[in-house]
Amino acid sequence: MKRLIPAILAMVCTLMLGACDRQGRPIQEFGLDKLAKGVSTEGNVREVMGQPETVWEEEDGSRSLEYPKGPMGHRTWFFDIGKDGKLKDYRQVLTEENFANIKPGMSRDTVRRMLGKPRSVVQFKLKNEEVWDWLYLQPTNMPRLFNVHFDIDSGKVTRVSSSDDPQSGS
Repeated sequence: MKRLIPAILAMVCTLMLGACDRQGRPIQEFGLDKLAKGVSTEGNVREVMGQPETVWEEEDGSRSLEYPKGPMGHRTWFFDIGKDGKLKDYRQVLTEENFANIKPGMSRDTVRRMLGKPRSVVQFKLKNEEVWDWLYLQPTNMPRLFNVHFDIDSGKVTRVSSSDDPQSGS
């Protein structure tokens, strides 16, 4: 028994170290530590992350690759590829800071490009409303739903809301 406890502790420490990047920070998404801004290519991103859900082509020749980790995942990643084919930046877009940028009057396309693919889309015809939602983690790591309400006819944002995730029991 005395030998078992140190062995278990050593295994736990090894596993915890494996979940950190080269600077000792926790890895937000496995594989990100294999990518370097300005060095990695679009091909490298696709090798690590797989096939993107959507590729957004920009007018200047750059591209954004969208990787939603849903429908039950809490993250959506965007990888910005410069016109030279190199990784410029990447970001997780399902954040409260990003949600604060969603304003009434925005189009469905604008919201889709900002937040990625929604977890679900539901229409409430009597209210003339369509609601898109995204599952995300609050800073306290509690799952929540961020909801964007659109007018069905105009396709414009009327309001936003958030709610508890019914699956989490919170």
